[in-house]
Amino acid sequence: MNAVRKWLLAGLLVLAPLIITLWVLEWVVSTLDQTLQVLPAAWQPERWLGVKVPGLGVLFALGVLLSIGALASNIIGNKLVNWWHALLHRIPVVRSIYSGVKQVSDTLFSEKGNAFRKAVLLQWPREGLWTIGFVTGAPGGDVAQYLNPQDFVSVYVPTTPNPTGGYFVMARRSDCVELAMSVDEALTYVISMGVIVPSGAKGTPSVPSASESARI
Repeated sequence: MNAVRKWLLAGLLVLAPLIITLWVLEWVVSTLDQTLQVLPAAWQPERWLGVKVPGLGVLFALGVLLSIGALASNIIGNKLVNWWHALLHRIPVVRSIYSGVKQVSDTLFSEKGNAFRKAVLLQWPREGLWTIGFVTGAPGGDVAQYLNPQDFVSVYVPTTPNPTGGYFVMARRSDCVELAMSVDEALTYVISMGVIVPSGAKGTPSVPSASESARI
């Protein structure tokens, strides 16, 4: 029975990641294939090919993204994008939603943004317990009147194994230890609940005290 249990666990360890990966890929492809529905009926690939080809929606979505990106990168396209932004900001309900989403997307995906560019180690939720967080910026607005942006940093502390939920905290820079691991490695470490250790980690260094923490 011990051997059977061992083989069963070994089989699960081999198949589970593969099955989950295939399931995620199938969901992504099937979702993107729905983008083909925006095309007129006469232009549907299934109609003139005579058979449904999975994955064409992915190519279509990629082509649309590249086309919009190329258009927005030139002067004329940039003016059209600015006009579109101004139009959406004039619609009462839409502008509140659109402006918030745009600010978040600009922060996360802009090449000039600093969000999630650095992983740090900080004591959370109390002194003596350490976790990994991601620097998202510095205190701003009215908060900057009480927390000096030179001394404090905004940090997102994700939950595990689902990092899309978490906590936003403003911690002293002196209380945050900048990690050498990349953001991707730190996310993997968090999602795996510490099981998957970044390959760049060497040994097991002692946890630094607050006075020894490297400023960021």
